[in-house]
Amino acid sequence: MKRKTVIVTGGSNGMGKAMAKRFADEGAYVTISGRDQEKLEKAKKEIETFEGQILTVAMDVRDPEKVQMMVTKTMEAFGSIDVLINNAAGNFLVPAEDLSVNGWNSVIDIVLNGTWYCTQTVAKEWMKEKKSGSIINIVATYAWTAGPGVVHSASAKAGVLAMTRSLAVEWGSKYKIRVNAIAPGPIEDTGGVDKLIINENAYEKLVTSIPAKRFGKVEEVAALAAFLSSEEAGYINGECVTMDGAQWLAGASYKF
Repeated sequence: MKRKTVIVTGGSNGMGKAMAKRFADEGAYVTISGRDQEKLEKAKKEIETFEGQILTVAMDVRDPEKVQMMVTKTMEAFGSIDVLINNAAGNFLVPAEDLSVNGWNSVIDIVLNGTWYCTQTVAKEWMKEKKSGSIINIVATYAWTAGPGVVHSASAKAGVLAMTRSLAVEWGSKYKIRVNAIAPGPIEDTGGVDKLIINENAYEKLVTSIPAKRFGKVEEVAALAAFLSSEEAGYINGECVTMDGAQWLAGASYKF
């Protein structure tokens, strides 16, 4: 990845920051985006390995104009884009019958629409330059397994998964653009797990549901993203790689 350019949305913490750090450690230029400039600057200090390597862009993926601004700034700073990681997300546990219109729209807008805005905007740059590229979308296993309290997020992630496969077919041949997905299970030190673990009982149930009997690590997700972005994974397209310690295969469905 040396001297290549990667955009990571939701890159100020959790999996996003870990992925940005992995790419930076491999010598890539990295743009990290998020809504909090202070958090972005803090992440930049933690992951930058040489001056000018990390660009921070405070923006909201729900706004197509802000997405275009992020892409334009990245092009101005680094000259090209090689990889897009769609990691920005929003989620909260809520019974479906209590989910508000605003709550539904907010998660759909961030996860599904935001992923599309970023994907299309970056892809158009590649098409204009006649350049190949790699896109990785972060989804979740409940996009196909289902689960209580996450109907908004599951619906959005299922849409992203369909988008991943559709674009792999449509853009793979014509433009040599690869689009893959990663479906992490519970990953420690992430907002997703923090929201799932509402009490000690929920923690025990969650760990018990995982055959590996542990949570994943952000570094493991980052390593997978680095591989999928590399030329060594050049024949992988339209795939969703699950990293959950075999949780969903074990039939993990439980009530909080």
